[in-house]
Amino acid sequence: MTLKKEMLPGTLDMLILKTLERGTQPMHGYGIAQFIRQISNDVLRVEEGSLYPALQRLAIKGWVKAEWGVSDKNHRARFYRLTAAGRKQLRQEVADFEAVLEAIMRVLRTA
Repeated sequence: MTLKKEMLPGTLDMLILKTLERGTQPMHGYGIAQFIRQISNDVLRVEEGSLYPALQRLAIKGWVKAEWGVSDKNHRARFYRLTAAGRKQLRQEVADFEAVLEAIMRVLRTA
């Protein structure tokens, strides 16, 4: 992952899960990376070397399901969709992230 700003560890998994939650259709890796880049105003850039191991890890945990398909550019690609377990994991990761963010903000406001 290339970042203009450093990100907390584990945040990539949460961003992938959130990206897949928003769509009604499965997404391929390139589409996931492009969405994160665009929606973050080009602050977060997910490199293939980080994205595909993360997707594999999420698939092994049962949080996403992958299927082969054909992209809109007629390329063979793996498409990922969020599972029910992934949706539950996303809720937990967002809650954990918000707790850490609140703690950091409390420190920043008083320091």
